[in-house]
Amino acid sequence: MLVAAALCPCPPLLVPRIAAGAAGELDALRAACADALSVLAASRPDRLLVVGPVAGAGAVRHGEGARGGFDGFGVPVNVRLARVGQAESARTTDDGPALPASLAVGAWLLENAAWAAAPVSGLAIGEESGTEECLALGESLRVPEERLAVLALGDGSTTRTVKAPGYLDESAAPWDSAVAKALADADTEGLAALDPARARALGCAGRAPWQVLSGAARGTHLTGSLLYEEAPYGVGYFVAAWS
Repeated sequence: MLVAAALCPCPPLLVPRIAAGAAGELDALRAACADALSVLAASRPDRLLVVGPVAGAGAVRHGEGARGGFDGFGVPVNVRLARVGQAESARTTDDGPALPASLAVGAWLLENAAWAAAPVSGLAIGEESGTEECLALGESLRVPEERLAVLALGDGSTTRTVKAPGYLDESAAPWDSAVAKALADADTEGLAALDPARARALGCAGRAPWQVLSGAARGTHLTGSLLYEEAPYGVGYFVAAWS
């Protein structure tokens, strides 16, 4: 049963060494992410699943101990998807594929928050995966008698301003506002209604992870709280906690 969820963006700029001189510009975002993760820890989960977007379709699972890093961004920061104190444990070693950037950011957030509440695993969901596939995958995560927490990673639109990565699309702000309201209300049906084609057009990478979470959360009656909503650099970033 899903008992809590945190929803955070996943720009590599969250890692201060990548942001370098601009690191302070996202301090409030990092603080909000830490607050959301504290809600997960307080829920006393048996397991934490980190869900993040990846290019393409389909899904790839990553076990506890999976490795990732940010060499592609010119910074030698390595991370592992693990609890504090378990990162070097032989029994948490995972020799599978490297974490995609989104899950590497999630691993960094957990490390930064000194996560120790429960075992961790990852799920990379393709941005081209259809809504029904995402919802069904989320529903399959529910295990009776298990207290599941989810960290869902994903950004909003990338088209909020003329300097945004995707330039300006006037429909981006209303899209992000609708997303923010659904996250604040823990509105699973609102998230399930997000159109994949429109999400791709706006550069919104969070749609698939949010819909996986929606499938896991259906019928749980969680309540939501929106902790952060801004669009620095023309990209919509949201932080929310469901409990």
